[in-house]
Amino acid sequence: MREFNTSGQNNPKRHYTLMRPALVQKGMRLVDQERYFTIWAPRQTGKSTYFMLLAEALEQAGYKVAYINFEDYTAEPLPIFLEKLLKQLNKFWGTTFDQPTLGSLFNAIEEVRDDKKLVLIVDEVEGINREYFGNFLHSIRRVYHSRERHALKSVILVGVANITGIVQDHASPFNIADNLDVPFFTDNETRELLAQHETETGQLFAPEVKAKISEITANQPGLVNGFASKLVTDYIDKAVITYADYLVVEDWYIYESIDKNVSNIISKAKLHRTFVENLLFRDHKVHYRIDRPAIKVLHTNGLIKRDKEGYVKFWVPLYRKKLFYAFYPYTNGEKDIIQQTIPVYDILDEQNNLNLTFLIQSFKHYIQKRSFRPFREKDQAGNFKSIKEAVMVYSFETYIHAFLEMVNAKSYREAQTSLGNTDLIINVEGKEYLIETKMYRYDRQFQEGKQQVAYYAKKLGIQEAVYLVFVPNNIRYPERAKEDTKIFDGVKVQTFLVIYDEEKDF
Repeated sequence: MREFNTSGQNNPKRHYTLMRPALVQKGMRLVDQERYFTIWAPRQTGKSTYFMLLAEALEQAGYKVAYINFEDYTAEPLPIFLEKLLKQLNKFWGTTFDQPTLGSLFNAIEEVRDDKKLVLIVDEVEGINREYFGNFLHSIRRVYHSRERHALKSVILVGVANITGIVQDHASPFNIADNLDVPFFTDNETRELLAQHETETGQLFAPEVKAKISEITANQPGLVNGFASKLVTDYIDKAVITYADYLVVEDWYIYESIDKNVSNIISKAKLHRTFVENLLFRDHKVHYRIDRPAIKVLHTNGLIKRDKEGYVKFWVPLYRKKLFYAFYPYTNGEKDIIQQTIPVYDILDEQNNLNLTFLIQSFKHYIQKRSFRPFREKDQAGNFKSIKEAVMVYSFETYIHAFLEMVNAKSYREAQTSLGNTDLIINVEGKEYLIETKMYRYDRQFQEGKQQVAYYAKKLGIQEAVYLVFVPNNIRYPERAKEDTKIFDGVKVQTFLVIYDEEKDF
């Protein structure tokens, strides 16, 4: 029986695999046209599986394909690099190269007659030592221009970074090379992959589970396989994997799982913490400019991308959720203080229905007494680590979690990727409520936010929602920003304002 693959290349005999014939044909056309091209994308996007499928198709078409991985060669001297390069070329191509330099090796490659039809795939290309990486690229460029007279018809360079940004050299081969995009799965492809398991085992994924896997992973191949593998492993005896099962696995991913790719993204994000927190907690649109260091690093590592309008957006909702909690301040004793002040029996009625108005008013009263200062983290130099918008949201999150812990209820974040959205869904005795927190910027943004939260709630099948807005006490038209309760398309939206004083509360 096959399984969902969670590491390395897929083996279609062992793993559920999407063959992606249209994408393979696209690569085949580039090779048939004797193009040298690059494949670059963040990890877990299916690059390795793709070029394995492409290599098999090329072999069937009469090409000889050499595959070489140069991960962790950044400190290796040139002789070690050449030794591996020669060994792998001779293994895959059936050649007997023994040249001692890059120049002589590529001279020998140019002597191989053109009826051999050779292809070279170099994986983890950015792992090559910078001391000779440029020479390696120049050698590739040289043989590119004479490819009609020799056997090396195509070179494919594969990496997790945009290779054009690694070597800033007008003579690099990337003036003449194409780039082949290996996109994430589509919704249909994710469903097709899950259907392979359903067909082979009889175990089904509920429709809403398939939708949530697509949503939280953005159909990133590695994460799709990861979620599916965890679900079928943890619920191996269930005929149908339910939405409740999915929520348990999502919770595990958020709070317990240790994933090297997620850890890498978090470490990169911490280098640009202020920028990332502005994306998380403020809905200011940021123009996507790849030459900005923060944008380049975070895009290369799969955290952000360019939206249709040319602005920055979060790429994978799971990473956004992980970052929210990665920046969350360590416990500071406030939860104990909060729990001492929460009047639980006034917030829940006899039928355990939640009095949202009383809950939010209790939070506002707590902030009036305590301010936001307890949530302001400092680094070793005494500088504040979080922007003020993050501090406000984290204070509310701490308050809500203290209440939920007291009544044995749960919460989870909606997988929205819009900038500034911090949607929290709380589940009390099976009934769900949506709370969206926002920062007041100007009147139109404030008014439109009410309809936005109603739209989210309706989409989730929730009848009650809270629109919690943090408002500075110096806004120009305070009469326009007011608390109210309105019905939008059948959804009850209660608007609450948390007025703050920049100087006093921070």
